[in-house]
Amino acid sequence: SLGALVCDLEPGTIPASHPDILEKLKLCPALTGAQQDALNALLLSGDTAYGDPSSWDLQTLQDLGPLVLALNQTTLSLVAEAAREDFRRSIAAAYISQGRSQREKSLTLLRALAAASGASQPRLQRSADRCPWGPITASNIEDVALLSPEELDLCLSNAVLVDNLEAVLDLPITSQANLVLKKKVDEFFQESGIPEEKLRHLGMLSRLYTEEEISHWQVTSSDTLSALLSDSGGEWSDSQVQQLLSRYLALGGSLTGPLLQEIGGKHLCNLQEEQIQQIPAAAIGTAGKLDISSCSQTKKDQLYRKAQEAFSSLASSPGSYYCQIHPYLGGAPAEDLKDLANADVAINMDLGTFLALNPEELQKLSVTDVKHLLGKNLPELKEHEHEPLVVSWVQQQSQKELDCVLGIGLQGGRPEPTGTASPAATSTATVTTPAGVTSMATVTTPAPTTPAGVTSSATVITPVPTTPASVTSTATVTTPASVTSTATVTTPAGVTSMATVTTPASVTSMATATSTATVT
Repeated sequence: SLGALVCDLEPGTIPASHPDILEKLKLCPALTGAQQDALNALLLSGDTAYGDPSSWDLQTLQDLGPLVLALNQTTLSLVAEAAREDFRRSIAAAYISQGRSQREKSLTLLRALAAASGASQPRLQRSADRCPWGPITASNIEDVALLSPEELDLCLSNAVLVDNLEAVLDLPITSQANLVLKKKVDEFFQESGIPEEKLRHLGMLSRLYTEEEISHWQVTSSDTLSALLSDSGGEWSDSQVQQLLSRYLALGGSLTGPLLQEIGGKHLCNLQEEQIQQIPAAAIGTAGKLDISSCSQTKKDQLYRKAQEAFSSLASSPGSYYCQIHPYLGGAPAEDLKDLANADVAINMDLGTFLALNPEELQKLSVTDVKHLLGKNLPELKEHEHEPLVVSWVQQQSQKELDCVLGIGLQGGRPEPTGTASPAATSTATVTTPAGVTSMATVTTPAPTTPAGVTSSATVITPVPTTPASVTSTATVTTPASVTSTATVTTPAGVTSMATVTTPASVTSMATATSTATVT
């Protein structure tokens, strides 16, 4: 048994294989284009359990299972029209209960069957002005999925469509058919405009309207706006959402928390600053976590102030406050970030939030601020050291502080300043006193980096046995800074005494020395 290997068979071997090969091919998740061509060749031969395609009925098409997705126009065109119609109806009936991926397959099949019908039996001539199948009514509204765009235009009246709009939009409709439906809706409400009640049910058709057309809609209810913004209708363009919201606000509407959730951060950032200013702070409080990373800095600042007001009651509980306000911290000033950093509890800011902070405000944070903000997430900062925001912040910090406070190996900070000192020098000055006593006064001064003049005075009191009994002499010595000076004073008694004086640079100080002379 080939088992799963059958999915890798060369296309040329499929027509020559045993007819049972088809059952094994059903197990393959997908077939290549060449394998699909080979499969159709085998089926067209009629030499399989399914027989000739011209003999197939609804049951045969259903028995083919996933292989029906590989059928080409040649094979499908040989299937009886009645069998194709029955098959299309069965697909349309199951469509509503199918998941997304299965719906995509169903749409593929419906398009293929419609194309085959047009190729085999071109029943609708361009000059025709009536529906070839009979009009679509509420009782057979599901037949809309079976009609080509041209048939849809002829068989479905505007009134029946408007009355059954939700039911029709639940069916598998091609993009070309949607254009026909939009045209019919516009024709029906040409005079009065689409009423708000019907706007809520436009679904995917709403995405086909231009900004100019949206500007005339009567969107006054938050329920209507919420229904229009629902993901079930598909993606809106940024300009469409902006126009839709502008129209709603212009008609007196207010943006609530649930509406902000429907709008989403991306579309919220497309609002004008004046429109963002109209958002009540309470709405931010109930909007959940909005991603405002695509907003301009001015809009981030606006939304932060509103969030700050919305969560002010939690300010005394830093942990809870941070959990609510962190999506909006991209607009926070440095002062508020410092308050969070100095909170009594660790907030452990994640790196995503940290890197989304206002770059100008981040530069105002100290190394300690950043350490306290990140908490247990601090080591992750090393992984983002090459982010421009981190690089510029690091360059403004002391490298020593980065090493000692953070200790995670960040490099690029400011180096510590360095200085040099000059060695001390010694000079000697000699002073003679009237008493004739020689005294030595040593003056020491600190050593700055450049010389500075220092004037020091040494006063020596020398008692002697003759009159006068004591002599007071004053010696003034000028020395360069960082110099130890020695002053020698001679007294009449012939006695030499030593006095040491220390003076600071550029300071005049008085040194008093007392010497005693012995006379024989």
